[in-house]
Amino acid sequence: MSETRAIEVVRVRGRVRANASDRVALEEPLEIRLHGRPFAVIMRTPGSDRELAAGFLHAERVIVSADELGTIEYCTDSAREQVEFQGRAVAENVVNVTLADRSPEQIERLFADRRNVTTNSSCGLCGRQTIESLLSRVAPLKATWTIATAALAAIPDSLRARQAAFDETGGLHAAGLFTPDATLVDIAEDVGRHNAVDKIIGRRLMRDALPLSNHLLCVSGRTSYEIVQKAIFAGIPIVAAVSAPSSLAIDLARDSGVTLVGFARGESFNVYAHAERVDD
Repeated sequence: MSETRAIEVVRVRGRVRANASDRVALEEPLEIRLHGRPFAVIMRTPGSDRELAAGFLHAERVIVSADELGTIEYCTDSAREQVEFQGRAVAENVVNVTLADRSPEQIERLFADRRNVTTNSSCGLCGRQTIESLLSRVAPLKATWTIATAALAAIPDSLRARQAAFDETGGLHAAGLFTPDATLVDIAEDVGRHNAVDKIIGRRLMRDALPLSNHLLCVSGRTSYEIVQKAIFAGIPIVAAVSAPSSLAIDLARDSGVTLVGFARGESFNVYAHAERVDD
């Protein structure tokens, strides 16, 4: 499925108006079901939905490793299994996840603990956990590897050069996974930057490649609390972004051992937490 679609617009340039064609980023709901029961709805850009579901469930701590994941399948059996969106039934907007080695009682507990909330494309997992409760469940990251200043400064441009859908629309965020020598190994685009991160982490989880302790995460836009949270759960010790981090993202990064970089543009950037991982 394409990440974009054509649309007719009226372009205004000063006093000149003209009809024109443009392309916009797709945004549609993805319903995630656990064992056939609705669990969450995410507004996302279609594509890599199975990876998105796996990454989302990992961030929600429903699963922590590939061993706990059974199957992730689109619900296409009947019209009853389709989500209505803009007047049409879209089977590709529903995925069903089964978990391995979970009793009916454990599944029921997941639903009891889950508050039903629709995640929109700008807020991610807002308010789900405080820093204290998060750190009670995961140890601070202890990675000792470092990255050269010049290599780190080059990463945002490397990510931007691979944003094909952004070039078409100007409306998609990106997340990129890099090695310590600044080699890009994975990229995802989505209307929500947290979704892009979930797609990358979910893809690695499905390959049984977590934790990502020898990798760096770079995101377009700002860095909020939930982006740092996802990095911690995936074991990623360095998070960089082209814009500013939030205050809560900084506090969480400092407490959890994550090197947090913001305003990475050209040859300059700010390090808000754990600058010891950035070499001169």
